[in-house]
Amino acid sequence: MNENVLNKLKILAESAKYDVSCSSSGTVRSNKPGMLGNTVGGWGICHSFAEDGRCISLLKVMLTNYCIYDCAYCINRRSNDLPRATLSVSELVDLTMEFYRRNYIEGLFLSSGVVRSPDYTMERLVRVAKDLRTVHRFNGYIHLKSIPGASRELVNEAGLYADRLSVNVEIPKEENLKLLAPEKDHKSVYAPMRYIQQGVLESSEERKKHRHAPRFAPAGQSTQMIVGATAETDKDILFLSSALYKGPTMRRVYYSGYISVNTYDTRLPALKQPPLVRENRLYQADWLMRFYQFKVEEIVDDAYPDLDLEIDPKLSWALRHPEQFPVDINRADYEMLLRIPGVGVKSARLIVASRRFSKLGFYELKKIGVVMKKAQYFITCHELPMKTVNEMTPQAVRSLLITKPNKKKVDERQLLLDFRD
Repeated sequence: MNENVLNKLKILAESAKYDVSCSSSGTVRSNKPGMLGNTVGGWGICHSFAEDGRCISLLKVMLTNYCIYDCAYCINRRSNDLPRATLSVSELVDLTMEFYRRNYIEGLFLSSGVVRSPDYTMERLVRVAKDLRTVHRFNGYIHLKSIPGASRELVNEAGLYADRLSVNVEIPKEENLKLLAPEKDHKSVYAPMRYIQQGVLESSEERKKHRHAPRFAPAGQSTQMIVGATAETDKDILFLSSALYKGPTMRRVYYSGYISVNTYDTRLPALKQPPLVRENRLYQADWLMRFYQFKVEEIVDDAYPDLDLEIDPKLSWALRHPEQFPVDINRADYEMLLRIPGVGVKSARLIVASRRFSKLGFYELKKIGVVMKKAQYFITCHELPMKTVNEMTPQAVRSLLITKPNKKKVDERQLLLDFRD
């Protein structure tokens, strides 16, 4: 393999690592005669797991890390002095096929800095996907980042070859986006989102009439928001996520804790490390909206604009609403079971199915998979030994469930080596 191309790959893969919105889930492409590869729906970012347990690897790379924009939060901003590289369309296509034949990857996640114009960059991204599909008959997973400001024609063409398209919102509020990226606006982001949504819906209608009509971005679209770079509350972030999920094609909103890559820029907060706990709480709240039938107003509101960093959002909601508990595990409907801390979607379904045959008690629930450490304070059932949240107080339950930090004891007899310069 060409050493020059490998050097470019090293630079561009490093530049691409800050984009987290590259799950390979949501689409299945069966192997076809004359085609190379297949895609099995999986979950993850660069390495994901298929339904049959296989690990799916994606080549996550940028077409170029040159960029005409000077966004304060981006490592590839125009004013940064860092190694730059650009892969030609043929180089990236050959690289993807070479890696696939060597069994390194099963799909491609492709993004790019913006060079010359959004349309010029988008056209090159589309050419990569088109050549892989039509020239090399590649049938694996392809995720393309749509360039904000790209024309409808190019976005529509991209949807014919990519499994998933995504456009990053980055900053939830436009005034804060203008502060950190004066050359960008939300209009250029939401326009491609609309094009993708319209393309998916039109394709769906067309396939009802013609069975073999081409599919348009069958895995839908996703987006990403940066957490902690600006002063948005969790309420601002989650209300925007909720609005995006109301669109029929938005599959995932990713949350990326801000990493201080441009510490010299005074517009940015001076963070010693990314806000990973806050990022995790946002993902948990996101799952409550998507799978647990919570409304965003129940998770965050004017009184509680930020998520509790010490406990998960479902437990936080339960402690704020003790009047909803305890729940009779043997009688409550499925929707209420989902709101019990420690009960997941799978556990709730098993409870509904199992209680038709006999009453469920502490040990049966534990066997089903309920996290009884949390759930015991919010339920009543056969043979439950613990007091409920109303017999105690929400504050007492909270103090019992807050995870105590584990401080590792240092054995003074061990030799400690300091490798710092």
